Formats: sequence, C-alpha cells, structure tokens
Amino acid sequence: MIKLNVNDVEHSLDIEPDMPLLWALREETALRGTKFGCGLGLCGACTVHIDGAPVRSCSYPVSAAVGKQIKTIESIGTADAPHAVQQAWIEHQVPQCGYCQSGMQMAAVALLNSNPQPTDEDIDAAMTNLCRCGTYDRIRAAIKSAAKEKV
Repeated sequence: MIKLNVNDVEHSLDIEPDMPLLWALREETALRGTKFGCGLGLCGACTVHIDGAPVRSCSYPVSAAVGKQIKTIESIGTADAPHAVQQAWIEHQVPQCGYCQSGMQMAAVALLNSNPQPTDEDIDAAMTNLCRCGTYDRIRAAIKSAAKEKV
C-alpha cells in the first residue's frame, strides 16, 4: 500500500512503487487535469508540484512522492475563483489546443512562488514546458500579468 498526499487529501493506493506518479494521479485518484504528453519528462504536460517544486510526473515514481505534498492543477484555483495565473491565461488567450496548459500553468505558478517578479530571462529559463501551438509570447505576457496581480 502506497500512501500519497495529493491536494491535501491522503490516499492509500494499492499500486506498485515504480508506477509513474502521473498514472497514479489520473487512474487511481481520478485527477485527470495532469496530462500525458511524451512519457519521458521532456514536454512538461504532466507537471505537478512536489513540496512546491515543479516535477514531471510521467517519469517520477510514486515511491519518491511518499511523505511529500503533491499538488495538481485541480488545487490551484476554481472556475469561480481562478488563480492569478489561470486568470491571466484567460485574459491573454494563451491556449490554442490547450493540451499542455495544465502543465504550463503549474510551471508558471511554481516560478511565481519562487520569483514573484521574473524577467523575460527568468521566465524563459523556468518555462521548459513545450507548446506545440507556439504560444510562448502569450505565455510570457500572462506570467507577467499574473505577477502584477500577486504583488
């Protein structure tokens, strides 16, 4: 039995310790906001926070997450009360296909939590997630907008 704390809820899961965290989240806890992209930890569609740091969950074994705080996209805001990053995403019309956006938003939230006033260079260094639609300019603008809201 593997015990995980996901979005402040304890889960006891009968899964293998080497299962990727992504699949435990999606299939065992029914939190499907975290997406599968490449399966190699390269694209970032699967980004979640572990103890506040962005992590690629597709290549992160659940055994490494035991005893840590896991946060998914479902934890950062709601339709009625969106997080500043989510609101900025809407205002700047960031998504096109939208597939990578939960991972992008999780990476952006982690960036702003560690660096509330990032420069373009800081954003470029932190946002290693891939967007096939190429909305990087809108992503940068949305992050700057969210940073102003958080001040």
